[in-house]
Amino acid sequence: MRRLRSERRRPGVITPLIGLAACVLSACAGERPASAPGPLHHAGAAGGTPTATSPGGAASAPATGSADPVDVYAHDRPGMLSPVVARFPERVYVPNSESNTVSVIDPRTYRVLRTFRVDGRPQHVVPSWDLKTLWVNNNDGNSLTPINPMTGKVGKPVFVDDPYNLYFTPDGRTALVMAERENRLDFLNPRTMRLRHSLHMPCRGINHADFTADGTLLLGSCEFSGQLVVIDTAARKVRAVIDLADGTTRRKGIRRTAPQGDNASYELEHDMAHDAMRHGHMPYPNMPQDVKLSPDGTTFYVADMAKDGVWLVDAGEFRVTGFVKTGAGAHGLYVSRDSEVLYVSNRGAGSVSVVSFALRQPIDTWHIPGGGSPDMGGVSADGRRLWLSGRYDGVVYVFDTENGSLIRKIAVDAGPHGLAIYPQPGRYSLGHTGVFR
Repeated sequence: MRRLRSERRRPGVITPLIGLAACVLSACAGERPASAPGPLHHAGAAGGTPTATSPGGAASAPATGSADPVDVYAHDRPGMLSPVVARFPERVYVPNSESNTVSVIDPRTYRVLRTFRVDGRPQHVVPSWDLKTLWVNNNDGNSLTPINPMTGKVGKPVFVDDPYNLYFTPDGRTALVMAERENRLDFLNPRTMRLRHSLHMPCRGINHADFTADGTLLLGSCEFSGQLVVIDTAARKVRAVIDLADGTTRRKGIRRTAPQGDNASYELEHDMAHDAMRHGHMPYPNMPQDVKLSPDGTTFYVADMAKDGVWLVDAGEFRVTGFVKTGAGAHGLYVSRDSEVLYVSNRGAGSVSVVSFALRQPIDTWHIPGGGSPDMGGVSADGRRLWLSGRYDGVVYVFDTENGSLIRKIAVDAGPHGLAIYPQPGRYSLGHTGVFR
């Protein structure tokens, strides 16, 4: 089934069938960054939206007292570029993990404009909270490489231990490094990237996350132990651990897990795991990956590439409430510009599943002709294109979100991973390849 073109031309308009399903499912029965705002004030209740001054200077109103439904992605609509990024040239930045390079693509012509070298194993390209810088996460090189998105100039790398992935607290006061190899969440100054605090994890391989709607709690995925971890970032404490193997949530007796060994041991395990996955074999029974909050703020979607689908986790009680089958190797999660659907990249199946937030089930599947390995990426600012890296094929895929067709396959270096298309709508960045609020 293809999504109707009329649906995509009218963002926010939901068909009667989806509207009815939504009714049923919702039970119709300190240091500051440069130009940072003051402290974040949230509505308090789970599902409330934060009030903050964005880097561009515009203030948002709280949801309290409003009759309008909550949508945490309300500021991510087409055309809603912050004044900070309005003049940036649109580019696609592709970190090639196996080549130690970054390729820069012009999305209008689909041409690779240049490729430059960075430190060892770049994993993701991450927009800073204030939208002014792109950070290349050099996992094995233990560094972050800054890029000026206005000029394209590459800055001097900054030492950061084991930066597999990078996030920011919603108030912009803290950068959060997913130190996957070390089983740590590191709290950094978001300007200087100097370490402030390390929180050792009770799980193995923390690498992706998202925040609750009020910004107080972070749900992180731990790939190598099949668990999710709930973190109070203000208190710098682990509040709960969810075991996906049995769906239980533990809030007591939580103990830290030892690091995964030296760099060589980690690389060996990492490479063996990826070699197995390349051939369709999962080294662990559960392998949670990307995490994304639903637009209404009630549910976290968590991709599990060993289970070939997406877990649903209650964002208030932090318990597993369901599972949606998508395709082999479910990996990356991206919200459409109208907040109606979630694009799920199925790396093993060579496909993208289109999951309706209202129905909580796939309504379409886009297949890559001849197969492929769609991994991480993002949606274009106008919502018309979905860009994904081809992890094992040395290419970047471009999908037409109107009809699901693959319109381009662009050759890059080996091991393309967490690409970022930039700029994008939003007031500030929470990190990864582009999670905006």
